[in-house]
Amino acid sequence: MFRRHFLTLALASIAAPSMGVSQPYGLAPGRSTITYTFVLNGNRVRGTVPITQADLTVDPNNLAASTADVTADVRAARTGLIFATEALKSASVLNTADFPLARFRSTQVILGPGGRISDGAALRGDLTLRGVTRPVQFKAGLFRTRGSTSNDLSALSVQLSGQINRRDFGAVGYPDLVDDIVGIDIAAEISANG
Repeated sequence: MFRRHFLTLALASIAAPSMGVSQPYGLAPGRSTITYTFVLNGNRVRGTVPITQADLTVDPNNLAASTADVTADVRAARTGLIFATEALKSASVLNTADFPLARFRSTQVILGPGGRISDGAALRGDLTLRGVTRPVQFKAGLFRTRGSTSNDLSALSVQLSGQINRRDFGAVGYPDLVDDIVGIDIAAEISANG
């Protein structure tokens, strides 16, 4: 269960610099986080989950062909409340003992106006949580690093935001205390491989 930032793919204003076909990217260490929010007993609670692996490709000449495959370690999920964190990991919610990892694999990039991923784009894919896989869609943005030149795609910033219904994944515990809708935000910094 995560909040808004689950990998916003948006390449701000690159027309089509000569970079070749698909460029693989990897995570910049320590600079990628999934933030999730949910309502607990009427109060909004925020937590984080570390992204442990990401295999991404960006094709600047065909942005719709870009892909994302991201894994997070839900055993390391945290909230600011120790009892909420332990409940989150319990068998009736994330069941981290049996399902320690969550995975998102993109299936479609929907470009925004002007054929870009930096404005109004969306990323569709399959989210696997608690061993259950469901289709999800996130608002997406992929941006060059601030201060970089228009053809410098060596480091990019990815942002995703959306929400899921935890019941769709069998995370049904504590229904009298926790709302079903969970917001997800993914913020990641990626660097070109090779």
